[in-house]
Amino acid sequence: MARPAKKRWRDVHGLLLLDKPQGLSSNQALQKVRHLYAAAKGGHTGSLDPLATGLLPLCFGEATKIAGLLLGSRKAYETVCRLGIVTDSADANGAVVETHAIPELDEAQIEQALSALRGRILQVPPVYSALKRDGEPLYRLARRGESVVVEPRPVEVHRFELISRDADR
Repeated sequence: MARPAKKRWRDVHGLLLLDKPQGLSSNQALQKVRHLYAAAKGGHTGSLDPLATGLLPLCFGEATKIAGLLLGSRKAYETVCRLGIVTDSADANGAVVETHAIPELDEAQIEQALSALRGRILQVPPVYSALKRDGEPLYRLARRGESVVVEPRPVEVHRFELISRDADR
């Protein structure tokens, strides 16, 4: 039986902004694009959790030399959240483990709460995150039922604002 032809990798150079779909890790998304273009060398500039969607900068060839600069750059996130719900995974896909009544909140109360989350703060990442321990994403450890303790990390939040609200959602 004949062996399949060995993949011929090409020297592809550049930066691609990929709109990463939900369900793929950042590395899975990178590998799909890398194979599509037969790019010999590629990397991404920071992990998005598999549940997250959004722009994921991918670097190929010579552009991988600037990946570190992009990794430390400012990023913007937009999210929809539902107050009063706690899930076992700290995300929308987890099973609801607690519910709490939420009082009617006015704009000033919401702004006061958001202001405490701006600037240099210590943030405890969720155990279902793309952060790695010994080279393995925390979400994988957590989904296997392993105990995951995540230490607070210093982050700087430059802007955190309410875009809209819908009390009925």
